Amino acid sequence: MLMQFDKEQEELRRTLRRFLETKSSSEEVRRLMETEEGYDPAVWKQMAEQLGLQGLAIPEEFGGSGFSILETALVTEEMGRALLPAPYLATVLAANLLQLSDDQQAQADLLPGIADGTTIATVALAEADGKWTAENLQTSATPSGDGWTLEGSKSFVLDGTTASLLLVVAQAPGGPSVFAVDGSASGLTRRGLTTLDMTRKLAEVGFSGTPARLVGAEGDAATLIPRLMRIAVVLLATEQVGGAQRCLERTVEYVNIRYQFGRPVGSFQAVKHRCADMLLEVESARSAAYYALWALAEGADDAEISVDLAKAYCSEAYWIAASDSIQLHGGIAFTWEHDAHLYYRRAKSTSLLFGTPTEHWDAVAEQLLSR
Repeated sequence: MLMQFDKEQEELRRTLRRFLETKSSSEEVRRLMETEEGYDPAVWKQMAEQLGLQGLAIPEEFGGSGFSILETALVTEEMGRALLPAPYLATVLAANLLQLSDDQQAQADLLPGIADGTTIATVALAEADGKWTAENLQTSATPSGDGWTLEGSKSFVLDGTTASLLLVVAQAPGGPSVFAVDGSASGLTRRGLTTLDMTRKLAEVGFSGTPARLVGAEGDAATLIPRLMRIAVVLLATEQVGGAQRCLERTVEYVNIRYQFGRPVGSFQAVKHRCADMLLEVESARSAAYYALWALAEGADDAEISVDLAKAYCSEAYWIAASDSIQLHGGIAFTWEHDAHLYYRRAKSTSLLFGTPTEHWDAVAEQLLSR
């Protein structure tokens, strides 16, 4: 299988890279990661109005551009390369969950706001156990008049403190279900979490008699969430590829300008071998992520196992690239002022997000053994 992006997709990549070079510089990333919101509203607005990124894969009838997951993955790869602090992944996953449901009214009501950038959305799924599944949920939903009320809490919610729309997965009498909660709803509490990766905000969200709207049918989450998580995992894998690629680029650039004993350190055989190993990891990760992306987009028989393999491999490859980048930069990379630690933190945090590499390797093994 040979997967190549077409001319339009490559132009989107080039345009986005130019945009991010000015909007997600090292100085800006550091400024935003210290803020409570963790993103720049002006840049978020530009992303929607000038580039149409939030509505890229939303149908035209709901204000989007009608593209596929391929274009979205291209965007997440470039954002991972630039470490853009923005609630893009969270919002895209919420939009995908709405589209996966058969709730046309909810789509008509909620997707246009996501597409035009006025709505920041997120999916509240994981709880205290950190499991990204719709099983053994402690958050409960109870019918109340014409609607529902929620009780419980969610943890590790992407951009949970700034989202104006939360799609909450809770246990209803008819099974795990998806509920839309307005960011200003009564009984909704939010608390930002202190995490390793300061460029991506996570939150704990609580519900106490919080009014909610059922999305789709009661019990739908049992089938919707596994499908959503495959999308989440492959988008995260492409983000990891972008970050690993940037670690490689910065390292190669540095070893060619850093002189020792009258010659660039990149001319030493040991350094060459280390950079070659980094290149191998990055390119292998890209192959794994792109194949999983293609398999998911085409509905291939091996889509599920390919997605698990991509998340496991890309997580490890990114961590290796970020670690080697620190080692090859030498002492300067251990300082707060150098950006190497920002990529290392992102590499480590993304390896845990949506399941650890070990969990995904186990899933790959189970699928192979069941054949």
